[in-house]
Order: sequence, then C-alpha cells, then structure tokens
Amino acid sequence: MATRPAFIPLRSKTKFVREIQIEFKWFAGMSVSQKQKSIASLHEATRARLGVSNILEISSKSSEPLGVSLSAFNLLLPLETQRVSVEVAFQAGKRFERGGPFLDLLCGSSREAKGDPRLKESGRLIGFVLSGEAWPLEPRTAFYEWLYLNALDANPDLSEALAHYEAFTDIEFNPAKSLNCQAHSAALYVSLRREGLLEEALSGKEAFLKVLGGGATKSSPV
Repeated sequence: MATRPAFIPLRSKTKFVREIQIEFKWFAGMSVSQKQKSIASLHEATRARLGVSNILEISSKSSEPLGVSLSAFNLLLPLETQRVSVEVAFQAGKRFERGGPFLDLLCGSSREAKGDPRLKESGRLIGFVLSGEAWPLEPRTAFYEWLYLNALDANPDLSEALAHYEAFTDIEFNPAKSLNCQAHSAALYVSLRREGLLEEALSGKEAFLKVLGGGATKSSPV
C-alpha cells in the first residue's frame, strides 16, 4: 500500500485547494505500465473516498494525453524570446550560496536541467531569479506556481480542458520528499479561475502573492 495526495479545487476566496491523502495499492516497478496501474489504483481509491468521477493524473506517466502535456517537463512557458518548459524555467531560476541562477539551462531539455550537477554542488538554495525578477524562498511554492500558472494561461487549449476535472493527482509526487507539485498547481489554477481571481493573480508578482495570501501556496493535508 502507498499514500499519495489528491488535490481538489475549492470554490472559495480564502482557501483554494484541498489536499487529501489517499491510501491505495501500489504496483512496484519503474515501467510506465506499472506506474499506470498505480495511477488507476489511486484514482479508484479517490473516487471511493471522495465521490468524484473526473480525476486527471498530471505527469509524464498519465494515460491521458492531456495529463502528459501538463507535466512540468512538457508544459511550455513563454519567456522573453523563447518558450521553455516549466521545469527548465524553475531549475534555471534557482540561486544558491555559491552560484546561480544558471541561465544556460534555458537552452537545454527538462531532463538536462533537473539533472545538472551544479544544482547540488552550489550550496544552500537562497532564492530565485528569472527575467530580472527576484523571488524569495517564502511562500515556499510561490515561484514554481507562478511559472506553472503562467504557462497554463499561455496554453488555453490545455487550460480550458482542466475545467472538466474535479480532482488532480501526480503519482510521482511524494510529499515526504518534494515540495512543488504540478497537480496542486493545476487545482490552484482551476480555483482561481472559477473565483474570478486569475487575471488579478497573474498581473504581477506582488498581486500574485497578495491573492495567494488569502489562500495558500501549499495546502494543508487532510
């Protein structure tokens, strides 16, 4: 058995996402087929517990093309004169005690950016800088979610499809090991859009932090 969160977009202007821990049968193995068995098990358990029917797995292992396209490795963000994946932008923007941001990562792939050895050899992470704008470490997920939400908004064919789903998962996300989660960001986007807060939130960094200050950049587990 394993436990993973399901993220539910809320109709609220004070708390945008509900995170619920779901226990399900885990299928060991690194193959896509094994991951998809685990995803199906997670979704079955989520439906049984929450009574929701439309659940989208957002990861490169998703059985749905939409879920694969919405993976941070694949979702493209317009950045000045180029389009890069959310993953590339996030890794390239990291600033450490002894280096960074490593903007040369913007010219590579998502896998290359995430695996760059400098990200582990440059000391403690102290913030983010991208397109000349600095982001602090707190709120903890703000920079990542800013990138992901802007990328979603720049791809209306993908973001429009999110409205049909009631919950989002990411089989690769383990809260015990990671902080940022693309499924949480998708749920946040849906909630902000429903509440008419999306345009304000994406108008700039300060507005984004102010809007999310009324909710949360990382929801509390239930």
